[in-house]
Amino acid sequence: MSNRGKFRIEPFKHRVELDGQYAEKTWSALRAAIAQINNRDASGLSFEELYRNAYNMVLHRHGGVLYQGLVGVTTEHLLHVKSQITKKAHPDLFAAELEKKWHEHARSMTMIRDILMYMDRIYVPPNELEPVYDLGLSLWRDVVLRDPSVNSRMRAFVLDAIDKERRGDSFDVASVTDVTRMTMDVGEDVYVSDVEMHVLASTSEFYKNESESLLSSGDCFSYLTAVEKRLAEEVNRCGTYLLKRTERFLVKRCETELLEKPAHVVLGLPNSGLKSMLARGRSDQAGLVYRLYKRLDGGLHFVKRTFVEFACEAGEKLVTNPELKNNPVAYVEELLVLKKKLDETVAESFGGDRSFQNALHTSFEKFVNLNSRSPEFISLYVDDKLRKGMKGRSDEETDATLDGAMSLFRFLSEKDVFERYYKQHLSKRLLFNRSSSDDAEKAFVQRLKHECGYQYTSKIEGMVNDVRVSADNNRAFREFLKDVVQKDHDEVRPSGPVPVGPGALHSRVPATPAADLALAEDTYTQLTTCSTGESLMDTGSSGSRREEKEKSSRLSLSGVDLSVTVLTTGSWPVVSSTQCVLSPVLQANVTAYTNFYLTNHTGRNLNWLTSMGTAELRGRFANQVRRDFVVSTHQMCVLLLFNDADCLSYLEIQAATGIPEDDLKRSLQSLSLVKGRNVLRKEPTTREVGARDVFHFNEKFTSKLLKVKIGTVIGGACGKETDLDAKATRVVVENDRKPQIEAAIVRVMKARRILDNNGVVTEVTKQLKDRFTPSPADIKKHLENLIEREFIERDRNDRKLFVYLA
Repeated sequence: MSNRGKFRIEPFKHRVELDGQYAEKTWSALRAAIAQINNRDASGLSFEELYRNAYNMVLHRHGGVLYQGLVGVTTEHLLHVKSQITKKAHPDLFAAELEKKWHEHARSMTMIRDILMYMDRIYVPPNELEPVYDLGLSLWRDVVLRDPSVNSRMRAFVLDAIDKERRGDSFDVASVTDVTRMTMDVGEDVYVSDVEMHVLASTSEFYKNESESLLSSGDCFSYLTAVEKRLAEEVNRCGTYLLKRTERFLVKRCETELLEKPAHVVLGLPNSGLKSMLARGRSDQAGLVYRLYKRLDGGLHFVKRTFVEFACEAGEKLVTNPELKNNPVAYVEELLVLKKKLDETVAESFGGDRSFQNALHTSFEKFVNLNSRSPEFISLYVDDKLRKGMKGRSDEETDATLDGAMSLFRFLSEKDVFERYYKQHLSKRLLFNRSSSDDAEKAFVQRLKHECGYQYTSKIEGMVNDVRVSADNNRAFREFLKDVVQKDHDEVRPSGPVPVGPGALHSRVPATPAADLALAEDTYTQLTTCSTGESLMDTGSSGSRREEKEKSSRLSLSGVDLSVTVLTTGSWPVVSSTQCVLSPVLQANVTAYTNFYLTNHTGRNLNWLTSMGTAELRGRFANQVRRDFVVSTHQMCVLLLFNDADCLSYLEIQAATGIPEDDLKRSLQSLSLVKGRNVLRKEPTTREVGARDVFHFNEKFTSKLLKVKIGTVIGGACGKETDLDAKATRVVVENDRKPQIEAAIVRVMKARRILDNNGVVTEVTKQLKDRFTPSPADIKKHLENLIEREFIERDRNDRKLFVYLA
């Protein structure tokens, strides 16, 4: 059976003969019905019969007649509708009539679509024609809306209504809404081309004139306030009678005319622009600027640039202020005030925008480094706070102060210069016991270590460690003295001062160490002395203090209480100097400590730095006046000479003490020329110390203070270096940088093997940026030096390339 063909029975086909006039007659009936529907007179029609007629026409291949007939009758009807609409002269009546006819046409096309549903489903798709309802919309567009007399009046009606609202006049919102919705219902392209494009064009023109009008007031904030109001109005307008899709285009036109085009003029208005807002601290006004210009693509670029210009102008004015150049602490405090103000501006006005934070950081880097003394001044600020500025402060206040200093430290491009000054100031705080808080010292070192790494703070931490170890050594030395006292009590009994002439001085050596190092393998020490003679305590002292005095006497040599700080060579920024001539009593103490130290630390060498020592002395003057003095070791050596003489010349003092000339002159100036500190009298009474000057013991000296601190006269203000000293420091720093640059070049070339000049400069700068920024010229100079020393060579085929030599 698989080989047999399939058998199929088909029904008998009877040929249907139609009347030759069938299509024409049927269409005439349908045409009359459509006309009745368009004229709103469809109550007597049989929609079932009409549907059957349309069905038969399509079924018998007369769909083309039906479709084209529908086009013709609808076009004819719409031409009549158009004439009725254009007869309305008043804009409001015109709009009302247009909307009325539109709704009637839409209802009619809905009914016609139901009648011709079979044609829509069977005939229209294969022939790629518009469905019946869409055809009605297209004909309405082409015949009615696109007619010049209708289109121009409809557009003018919408634009006039918008213009009235912008100017504050009343208008028929419902009518405008109906017209715009009608164009969108006809087709989005109709709404875009016939309404939206013209609305946008009129918007640009309106706000161009609006901008010129607002600018005439000359007030930036008033202008921007009006702009913000206008933008809100445009958004509301699109939510009311314009379509939501128009909002972004409409707002964009408004932003372009009111914000983007006049940006330079608006934000640069004198006495009211962005810079003026920032200068007056008007964060709310600056915040309005940020909110508005953030709406624009790239709009914040100009705001940011203006902010940077303001920051740089304020910063440059500050760092070049001649009054602040002589007051480092005030200089840094003003920088911190400016930074706090600008940080608050970024947070409050610019919403903490990261790009503004980065721009502010770049601005500070620029103007802070305009002043080559900034590293020194920041170090002096830290020194001032750690010496006396932390007393009585809470931990939170201390942390805030240190964080402020660190915030400025981060802006420094020459962090190695700061390191040098910080080590100098730290050494004085440690050696002279001037630090107000050990915890604060450690906290700041930890901040530096976190910011720059272990290598940056290794020597600083070594300095702190030397002081701690020296304290342990001093306790061990006192235990050593205690053993000596037990063996020979009479030998170490303290002796009183030797009075000479009308007054007498005796040494009293405090426990404030001072030291220096210079040679790479030597260990330098600094000493401080404290007398334990009979006049250490007053007659009416309490029993506990008298016991303390007796204990101190027992643990000293020849009435001198010695405290020594041993400093590691290479860690301390102290220049070695010639040791002055100490009195026999002091020299005996030095020898004792040396023997003690070397016994416990073999293979080391001690070099004594008397230039960094301090001492306490008690002087007796006329009328039983007694005062304690805190002086340097050099000043102590000078004063002790007057126990044996009332009058000494400069040359005699120099020969007896061996103090270098510059140090001696400063010491004598401090002892004879400073009011309230003039233990000596100088002849002649000039400000400068000369070789022929003579110095007398001032027996009439008196002071309201029981303990008088006599400092050493130094140049500069607030401890800052003189210009000459600063230049010398700069030379030392430049010399220190040379091996660092060369080492970085070698590291880079060893890793990369072959590299061009730009690559070397980039990599070396990247490696050294945490300490300083080398110039390309310096890098090139050291490259040539390394080529001469055969660490690197130029490529033989390409002279622009450098090759590392293993």
